[in-house]
Amino acid sequence: MARVEITQAAPATRATLAADLVRLGVQPGSVLVVHASMRPLGWVCGGPVAVVLALRDVLGPDGTLVVPTHTPDNSDPASWRNPPVPEHWWATIRDEMPGFDPAVTPSRWMGALAELVRTSPGARRSDHPQVSFAALGARADDIVAGHARAGMLGEESPLGRLYDLDADVLLLGVGHDSNTSLHLAEYRQPDPPRDRLGAAVLGGGGREWTWWDDVKLDEGDFELLGADLDGTGAVRSGEVGAARCRLMRQRAAVDFAVDWIAANR
Repeated sequence: MARVEITQAAPATRATLAADLVRLGVQPGSVLVVHASMRPLGWVCGGPVAVVLALRDVLGPDGTLVVPTHTPDNSDPASWRNPPVPEHWWATIRDEMPGFDPAVTPSRWMGALAELVRTSPGARRSDHPQVSFAALGARADDIVAGHARAGMLGEESPLGRLYDLDADVLLLGVGHDSNTSLHLAEYRQPDPPRDRLGAAVLGGGGREWTWWDDVKLDEGDFELLGADLDGTGAVRSGEVGAARCRLMRQRAAVDFAVDWIAANR
């Protein structure tokens, strides 16, 4: 096994991470949606557990921590590209994919921190088979309740509730391409392109495959959008652990993105 060189002067800890978050501008009592990657934070004593504890220390008892707990593999296999699967598999996958269960189905590709929040005592999770969110704290139920299947990242989604609550967005070691809130701006375009989506769900009759029409999502230009957003002064940046991080009001990011998408797509 190759030897790993540690270059940090000191390990990041729950206390030092909390101090970093305060310097960045995270406010007690706020609603905070976090997109995170652990690796850029460097060596953290306690790993994702320490990060979640630090976030909750800063937010305090009146704050709320929100994370995406998406399950993109519960989707129409005809649309899979990384990797694609043979066409003769599609019917089997649609027939046999387990139905989404908020209490059991793990998030996929959202990172260790999101999965830890999802499984934490007291966490609440929205009931969407592809783009659920989990929340911990005072406003958790308000944020995750009533997550519409169609319009999945629109006004009747946790993103819409976060906008209503004037939440903040923290990009913890990730870029704007991970900023799910920007998708809300796609729903606010006058005539966004549409897509047909499918997933396995649990209902009164048991497990079934369901279809719905929704906005066609595209994060391919979110880094460009985010670079222009950074230039407005609406985004605070600083180090948390070893990672360069960004903090912004979700409303400011979404409002900017509405105009940017209209002008650049």
